[in-house]
Amino acid sequence: MSSVQQNVSAEEWQARVDLAAAYRIVAYYGWDDLVFTHISARVPGPEHHFLINPYGMMFDEVTASSLVKVDINGEKVMQSDYETNPAGFIIHSAVHESRDDARCVMHLHTIEGIAVSTLKDGLQAYSQQSLFALSSLSYHEYEGIALNPEEKVRLVADLGDTSFMILRNHGLLTCGSSVAEAFTAMFLLQRACEIQLKAQATGQAMIKISDQILAGIQAQAKQVTRSAGGSLAWPGILRKLDRVNPGYAN
Repeated sequence: MSSVQQNVSAEEWQARVDLAAAYRIVAYYGWDDLVFTHISARVPGPEHHFLINPYGMMFDEVTASSLVKVDINGEKVMQSDYETNPAGFIIHSAVHESRDDARCVMHLHTIEGIAVSTLKDGLQAYSQQSLFALSSLSYHEYEGIALNPEEKVRLVADLGDTSFMILRNHGLLTCGSSVAEAFTAMFLLQRACEIQLKAQATGQAMIKISDQILAGIQAQAKQVTRSAGGSLAWPGILRKLDRVNPGYAN
């Protein structure tokens, strides 16, 4: 048992294991951007404390013990040999601070996500996967590198109560009540972007899903996005990691 595990609650340790697994599965799918994006998770309990990756560590290296515990301002609240990227926590703290239901926030710079974020019309209803995202999707205009705390107010206003966000010219963001839910949302959003770009690249006329079908899903947005298979798929993801990249639970 690691020294960190000995000094945290069982609930926090489980959150650490799940978050470390999320970093590694993101790396497995090739969605990481060296060390320059983040996934954060709230520590269970009354304190507003959060876990985030050590700055400079590659996603496929992250472990439960190496995650850094910080407060809402990004300041360390538990001794750690690792530092964090305060600028990287600006986006995450904005969401966590305003959305108690956002227990996990995932922000990625995937190639396909950024490509769709540059399209004027953004994500379109071209696939079944896109409907999950479009049922609860928001956009945030690019304001430069996220270093300005004042941007938090505008980002929160744009996010509203949605679970999926496209950051214009920047990337993708999802939030969920658990690591599993946030990851599943990102999987669907990323897959929708990949499908759209591949279809658009053919240059052929595209069939769009009807507004009537989309409206029906949007009317049930919370039920749809929260039954998207997060908790069902997560144990299988952990088993995959145990085969291809074990050690995240250390």
